[in-house]
Amino acid sequence: MENNSSETVLFSLPLARLEPIFKGWIKDVLKDLPPAICNPDPSPGPAPDPGADSYMTTKQLQAYLPEHPHLTTIYSWIRNGEIPVYKNSFRLRFRKSEIDAWLNSGRKKTYAELYAETSNKRIKR
Repeated sequence: MENNSSETVLFSLPLARLEPIFKGWIKDVLKDLPPAICNPDPSPGPAPDPGADSYMTTKQLQAYLPEHPHLTTIYSWIRNGEIPVYKNSFRLRFRKSEIDAWLNSGRKKTYAELYAETSNKRIKR
């Protein structure tokens, strides 16, 4: 009988005898793959680039905001519509430029800024 590699062979062996065979095959396949696929980085991702208009996760937003609010506080802002958010399926994303604008919208003006605004609007007689 010829040994043809395209033949399908079915066999019945106990799992204890098959397990080392399969583990060997898996190790052979994994050693040929790039390390990034075999050992993905478990970290949540790089910190948002301050100069880029990128999207942030809820945890990245928490780290980005000055007071580092609790996640329940962020979720209450989302529920109340107080913070700009994008919902993609079950994931919440925040655009950095919109978060910066949101932060600046709550900023109170200094006396110098208020004086400059009023001095530009004064009617000169």
